[in-house]
Amino acid sequence: MLTSKQVSEGRQQFLGGGYRLFYQEPLHVVRGEGVWLYDSEGRRYLDAYNNVASVGHCHPAVVEAIATQAAQLNTHTRYLNDAIVEFAEDFLTEFPPELRNLTMTCTGSEANDLALRIARQVTGGQGVIVTRWAYHGVTSALAELSPSLGDGFEQGKNVWLTDAPDTFRHPGKFAAGVERALDAMKQAGVKPAALLADTIFSSDGVFSPEPAEMQRAVARVRAAGGLFIADEVQPGFGRTGSQRWGFARYGVTPDLISLGKPMGNGHPVAGLVGRPELFTEFGRRQRYFNTFGGNPVSCRAAHAVLQILRREALQQNARMTGAILREGLQKLAKRYPVIGDVRGDGLFIGVELVSDQYNTPAPERAAFVVNAMRRKRVLISATGPAANVLKIRPPLVFQPEHATLLLETLAGVLAEMG
Repeated sequence: MLTSKQVSEGRQQFLGGGYRLFYQEPLHVVRGEGVWLYDSEGRRYLDAYNNVASVGHCHPAVVEAIATQAAQLNTHTRYLNDAIVEFAEDFLTEFPPELRNLTMTCTGSEANDLALRIARQVTGGQGVIVTRWAYHGVTSALAELSPSLGDGFEQGKNVWLTDAPDTFRHPGKFAAGVERALDAMKQAGVKPAALLADTIFSSDGVFSPEPAEMQRAVARVRAAGGLFIADEVQPGFGRTGSQRWGFARYGVTPDLISLGKPMGNGHPVAGLVGRPELFTEFGRRQRYFNTFGGNPVSCRAAHAVLQILRREALQQNARMTGAILREGLQKLAKRYPVIGDVRGDGLFIGVELVSDQYNTPAPERAAFVVNAMRRKRVLISATGPAANVLKIRPPLVFQPEHATLLLETLAGVLAEMG
């Protein structure tokens, strides 16, 4: 096994310059199990960040499903194969009855890219509304819709940015922002194609608007001829606790729903769920072929994850453990004024750090907390335009005792910070 120094030097020598690492002291992980990651020295870290391993690192049932199918066959969807049909039939029962079609991809970026193609093809529009610090993927089309990629972001000419539903500083203004974007689009002579939103607005800082607010925004977009695309890559699969999907908390049924790698517990499988008439109209005009989107190994991995979610009642666990975690964080907020707000649902929580009574964002304090937690072997991250919101998003197998460890560690770090 390479040493951490050798791995670090190898990255610099052989990998492209676009890569980034977590933490001031990067972590060299070599093994995972459940909610734990292990470094090259055998030290154990509590993972409270990686949602991709949705049902826990290296879940035995997912590993077995992948290995068994890989030993039998792996090919593409131009042959008949039972794995994709069995999965799709079962998976679609998790959605509202109007959403009865699934197209599988390898990544959430591909799913969102396909959603954009369908929306523009079917509506005849080009304009897309996204939030001001959104992240939706890494293809060229989606990079133009993802301001959170940083200084190199180049806004697409048919992209309109709107403020996220900031329930901390500016509640109740999301729908009005969407309406202003639609008005600006109309003045520019551009027909809307879609509102694309991560339904927990994770990159914007983890927000959940009131249901009526989201309903109003979606209704306005549809009245203008556009579709609502729900990006469920991060909030989906029971993570929010109260519902299987983030959009369900708002009483809104999307036209299209994009899904990403939590679907396969980190295996590269993703998909797009939506109304059959949209897929039919798109397919009438052009084909879609993704060589390994929907391959048998990916389908078995995804089906195993779905069965684990049900069998181990992980949505219910997210609701219960998430409530314990939020309650503990709210108690810490009373002791430490640096915590300006605690928000989120289930096992997706944002903790906003501020520097004064005016709620000025405190990114330097967030960076201190994230790196101090890492040194104490608890892994979290930060998000939001100012990178001052602690992002807590553990695997769905996170238990109350893990929440207690996180809370105790965070209390110690906050005490150190003063």
